[in-house]
Amino acid sequence: MYVEREAGRGEETLQERRDAAQNDSRILGHVVQCDGARARIAAFADTADGIVTGMWTVGKLVSISLPEARTVGLVYEVSKPDSIWCEDGRNPIEVSVELVGEVRDDRITGKPVFDRGITTYPYVGAVSHRIRSRDLAAVYDLAGRPAVTIGQLSQDETIHANIAIEDTLTRHFAVVGTTGVGKSTAVSLLLRKAIESQPDLRVLILDPHNEFSTAFPDHCVRIDTASLDLPFWMFRLEEFAEVLFRGRETVAEEVDMLRDLIPLAKNLYRNPNANQQLRRGGDSVTADTPVPYRMADLIKQIDERMGLLDSKGDRPTCRSLKTRLEAVLADPRYRFMFNSRLIEDTIHETVGKIFRVPHHGRPITCFEMAGLPSEVVNAVCSVLARLAFDLALWSNGKLKLLVLCEEAHRYMPADSRLGFAPTRHALSRIAKEGRKYGCYLGVVTQRPGELDPTILSQCSTIFSMRLSNHQDQAIIRSAIADSSASTLSFLSSMGQREAIAFGEGVATTMRLKFERLPQSQIPGVQKVDSGSSIGDGDDIDLAGIVERLRNVPRPQPQTVGIGELVSPVSQAGEATYRKPGFGEMMSGRRNDR
Repeated sequence: MYVEREAGRGEETLQERRDAAQNDSRILGHVVQCDGARARIAAFADTADGIVTGMWTVGKLVSISLPEARTVGLVYEVSKPDSIWCEDGRNPIEVSVELVGEVRDDRITGKPVFDRGITTYPYVGAVSHRIRSRDLAAVYDLAGRPAVTIGQLSQDETIHANIAIEDTLTRHFAVVGTTGVGKSTAVSLLLRKAIESQPDLRVLILDPHNEFSTAFPDHCVRIDTASLDLPFWMFRLEEFAEVLFRGRETVAEEVDMLRDLIPLAKNLYRNPNANQQLRRGGDSVTADTPVPYRMADLIKQIDERMGLLDSKGDRPTCRSLKTRLEAVLADPRYRFMFNSRLIEDTIHETVGKIFRVPHHGRPITCFEMAGLPSEVVNAVCSVLARLAFDLALWSNGKLKLLVLCEEAHRYMPADSRLGFAPTRHALSRIAKEGRKYGCYLGVVTQRPGELDPTILSQCSTIFSMRLSNHQDQAIIRSAIADSSASTLSFLSSMGQREAIAFGEGVATTMRLKFERLPQSQIPGVQKVDSGSSIGDGDDIDLAGIVERLRNVPRPQPQTVGIGELVSPVSQAGEATYRKPGFGEMMSGRRNDR
């Protein structure tokens, strides 16, 4: 409790003690050395009665009283110079602190105000003691910025840990920590606070472990391999080639042929009776334009290219490209791209479903990627990240989108030779330019050392949980201010739900403990609980597991509704599709003439 003393009693530093009746010699130390960033305090580990107080502990903030201000320091080392403990007398110790800032009382309101800078450094002999609660609250005060409470301070659990939620979102954020420290739980808490404070925010979670949908049963829409409908014509040429070549090195000749033939197929869809030859520069449709086209038309264009007399040298390339297309069309893992029998312009429905426009009370989309082929994940993430940025850009800031990347080092590795370049470019574009248009980025990773440094440098608020790898710790140290570097010495020893937050979203570097969420709101818990019951195995649906493992749907009768328009030309991938023979191709070409 803050107690105002009379002017004639004692020195000014007596106002800083929590208990006015306690003896000075029991709790105070004195500064014996100070430089531009650190100070050393001489104190005693025990009282005159031989009782060890334990007040000088690593990680605590202390106050050094000066005539005009109170300097705040962080204890990062406590030592006994002679390394000998004396039972008969008092034990002097040296306390090393890092200077964090200073607190001054406002002359008008009298409230303590914290400033990160140091205007007056402690002098030798200055009195130091435990920081009072009012000063501790002032250190982490957000100065009127809209704030949400995400936990409590590790030093004093009676003080709330607040973050400026708008600055945290708009300037991007990252949650890093080793496996099992509670990253997913912290992300779940942050997302709940975000949608409560900003109801118009849409969230897209790239979830590689299929665990977040159970944490938001009332706020999210779940999209998995069974419900995903992302037509192939929405992919750009680079993204489509990534799918076509199954993540391997592309063949330049085949990609160039796709670049020439895809616009022709798009033109055939838009104008079925028009001339198939496009005038150079006469149409704005390119291979990257999200306009529908039929795979049957694309394969037909390849067949016609092979039949031309002047393209004998291109025939091996055409055959190889056609084989790749037919293989992808026949692969059941790519149903989400080629499943639609009727090629229609469904971009409005696709975008509205994925990005929740309108959201109907469910602003979160959990995109579960565990069932997707590994060679397709990069291309799909590229499409979604690119669409998110374009939607925010062309909505003139009316649409607020947060793209949350779980296990972000998969999509944006530090090694430029790894990963998929369009995915890296799409997410980097959000990180560099997204906040101007209302598209934000959230990064979650257990290996910040393997993450692209450019992405992490764009995250203005970082929540660092326990990290044991020295390379990962070095990356976080390079991102924190020098005046708070000693805080990161605790990275390898923090407990569950503990984190060090620093950046634009907090007033100063803060060690906090996240709120404890109910069991039903922790990602992945319900899935684990449902499978953790002990039994003899008789209740396991082995047939269902094998069916999901094969990823082949059960055959269903194909019915066509009355009035439903169906293309008379069978498309590649359909049961009635048959490769045309050489004679049929030549006969059809003569009829066209």
